[in-house]
Amino acid sequence: MRIILAPMEGLVDSPIRESLTQVGGIDRCVTEFIRVTHGMLPPRIFYKFAPELHNRCHTSTGIPVAVQLLGSDPVQMGLHGARAAELGAPRVDINFGCPAKTVNKHKGGAVLLDEPELVYQITRAVRQAVPAHVPVTAKMRLGYLDRSMGIACGHALEAAGAAEIVIHARSKADGYKPPAYWEEVALVREAVSARVIANGDIWTVEDYWRCRKVTGCEDVMIGRGLISRPDLAACIKASQKGESHTPMTWLEAVALVKGYGHVLQGHLDDKYVCGRVKQWLNYLRRGFAEAEAVWPQARKLRDAETLFKCLVEVGAKREAA
Repeated sequence: MRIILAPMEGLVDSPIRESLTQVGGIDRCVTEFIRVTHGMLPPRIFYKFAPELHNRCHTSTGIPVAVQLLGSDPVQMGLHGARAAELGAPRVDINFGCPAKTVNKHKGGAVLLDEPELVYQITRAVRQAVPAHVPVTAKMRLGYLDRSMGIACGHALEAAGAAEIVIHARSKADGYKPPAYWEEVALVREAVSARVIANGDIWTVEDYWRCRKVTGCEDVMIGRGLISRPDLAACIKASQKGESHTPMTWLEAVALVKGYGHVLQGHLDDKYVCGRVKQWLNYLRRGFAEAEAVWPQARKLRDAETLFKCLVEVGAKREAA
């Protein structure tokens, strides 16, 4: 009953993976995608997206991190899968789910779901290039323009040797609009023998159990839910054991955000630090009333330390009240 932190491009970087895995409950992480085109990328690119490679590709708390690749050239994808494994990736993941227009325009991500044969060729090339002991996995949606390609692409991935298939329960056209079509993930799971992992719209412990029931999947991948409630995985793990879990307080969440910001201050200008912190804060608005209350003021701030002070003061005022 594993919980995997989703690879959210432009958001779930190494410092956020570090912050969230310290809270507990997460069993595995996946990097943001490494874009594979025509030339061989140097090792520094792999280390940029997965600095955990310097630590046996684990976070400091010992949580393994898979390296994700995105591209449409089977030969280049195979070469880069082999390089990721050489550098120490414990598993290589392939992105067939990214809905970004720029990525899809250049034949990457979810647009490939219209071509199950190409999905097969890419996955097969990576599987053949990567050592047998390193699992090759994939993340997909239920389709591109509609949700009709889930089973066909699931079959392609399974035939190519994918050990696990994460399925976001929407098509590219669906974007992130509710609902998540968990029942359609169940149809793919029933059609393939590879392990299927459910993804999409798990915001609460109750959502987790409903998703498990509808999809029949033992494992789940969570992205936005863990960004908005950093202790969600820990709460789910407690519920699996029939135990209660004291919810994270706002000041505990602020401590995480501040720690994240301080790491970023080591290599980014303040305006970029504020931008990344406010990006996280925007998600926290769904999980914490304090984040919603402070958002109108915080969004205008351009100095990181002032922003951190603002977040703390809101928590202190609400506790005093």
